[in-house]
Amino acid sequence: MPVAIQAGLWGLLSGSALVIGAAIAWFTRLPPRLVAAIMAFGSGVLISALSFDLMQEAQERGGFGWTAAGFVAGAAAYTLANLAVSRYGAKHRKRSGDHQSEEGGSGLAIAVGALLDGIPESVVIGVSLLSGEGVSLVAVIAIFLSNLPEGLSSAAGMRKAGRSAAYVFGVWGGIALASGLAALLGAAAMAGAGPGAIAFVTAVAAGAILAMLTDTMIPEAFETARDYAGLITAAGFLAAFVLSKLGR
Repeated sequence: MPVAIQAGLWGLLSGSALVIGAAIAWFTRLPPRLVAAIMAFGSGVLISALSFDLMQEAQERGGFGWTAAGFVAGAAAYTLANLAVSRYGAKHRKRSGDHQSEEGGSGLAIAVGALLDGIPESVVIGVSLLSGEGVSLVAVIAIFLSNLPEGLSSAAGMRKAGRSAAYVFGVWGGIALASGLAALLGAAAMAGAGPGAIAFVTAVAAGAILAMLTDTMIPEAFETARDYAGLITAAGFLAAFVLSKLGR
C-alpha cells in the first residue's frame, strides 16, 4: 500500500476520536469536572508526545537550526490564525460550558477553528511514515487520546449552545475526514524531501500543537478542574512518556 494512503488511514483513525468524543458528549451528560479532567489528561499526553517524540526526532534528523526555526514558525502561524478565527466567533470552540452560547459564534468559524487545531497533528502522522520504519504509534495514540476530550468538550458546549445533532456530527465528521486527508497530503508532499525539510515541518507541527494547547485545551481544563488540573495533566504526560519508551 502506498505510504500516502497509509498516512491517510492513520490520520483518519486518530481523527475518529473526535467523533467518538462528540458521541459520548451528545448521548450522555458527563459532569463538567470529568470533562475538564479528560481535557487536562489529553493536554499532558500531547505535551509529552511533542517533547519526547516530535522535537527529538526533528532535532536528530535535521539539527537544531531547522528544528528551532520550525518550532517558532509553527507557534507563530497557529497563534495568528487562531486570532483570526477567534474574531469571527470560534474563541471558545473547545469549551464545554456556556461560553459558546454566550458568544454566538459563527458555525463556519468554529469549523475552521477545529480544522486549524487538527491539521498539525495529522501532518505529524503523515511525515512520521517517511522514515521507512512505519508510523509512529506513540504519535497516533497521543493524538487519538487528545482528540477524544477535544470532541467531547466541544460537543458538550455546542449542545448547550443549542446546536443540532446534524451540525455537531457534521463538524466533527468533516474534521475527522480532513485529518485523514491532511496526513495523506503531508506524506505525499514531503516524500523525497531532505532531512532538514522534514525536521522543519515536524517542528512546525510541534510548535503549532503547543500553541493550541496553551490557547485552548489547558484553559478549559483549568477553569473547571482548578487545583487538580496540574496533577491530571502530569498523569497524561507520564502515560505518553511511558508509551514512548515502550515503543522503542
